[in-house]
Amino acid sequence: AASRGNIPRFKSWYLVMGDTYNAHDQGEVVKKWFKDNGSAIVMGLVIAFGGLFGFKQWQAWQETSRQQASYEYEMLNVQLAQDQLDAAMDHYQALIDEHGKSAYASMAALAMARARMEANQPDLAIGLYEYVVDNGYPKAMKVVARERLARVLLDQGQPEKAMETLNGADDISGYEARYAEVRGDILSSQGRSEEAIAAYQESLDALEAGAGDRAKLVMKLESMGATIPGEEGES
Repeated sequence: AASRGNIPRFKSWYLVMGDTYNAHDQGEVVKKWFKDNGSAIVMGLVIAFGGLFGFKQWQAWQETSRQQASYEYEMLNVQLAQDQLDAAMDHYQALIDEHGKSAYASMAALAMARARMEANQPDLAIGLYEYVVDNGYPKAMKVVARERLARVLLDQGQPEKAMETLNGADDISGYEARYAEVRGDILSSQGRSEEAIAAYQESLDALEAGAGDRAKLVMKLESMGATIPGEEGES
């Protein structure tokens, strides 16, 4: 009976010791895990915090770079407004050297090209347009530059190269009318009247209401003896 009376007490002691053992055993497992993986955890924390700090630094650098590019572009336009092409060129070069992948560099190249054309320096303008065709950002800049480059090449007596330039565009969404008009000009210069008329008509059809110089297109068509449906009686 005495031995039976000790059974519950033995069970209680066994359970307590078992819990103590489990806790001790688990503690040893945790210690071993930290010993084996502690350096990886520390490294992970370092990388995480370092990455966060690096990202913040990168954001700050991006903002500073954007502000610098904006300043250079604004100063370039100030110099161009004062016909100071050489001074404007310094700002343009700074944009190309330090912010060549930004939209400011592309806009600056287009502005400089226009100024070179106004100064009767088409060869310099061609180089600037070619830069944007090859490096323009965003993509629309390349489309605009390609159309303007084709116009200059045509004016310089290079219709074949002008047409090649136009045909090199892979996506002219939103610029269909302008491209078709330049194509018409090139074809007209080559004496290909029927094709030129078709291109001008394509440009006219692509124009949205109130957009572009519709009267100029009508004049070009009429000068080639074309009849423009819906244009009779318009001034």
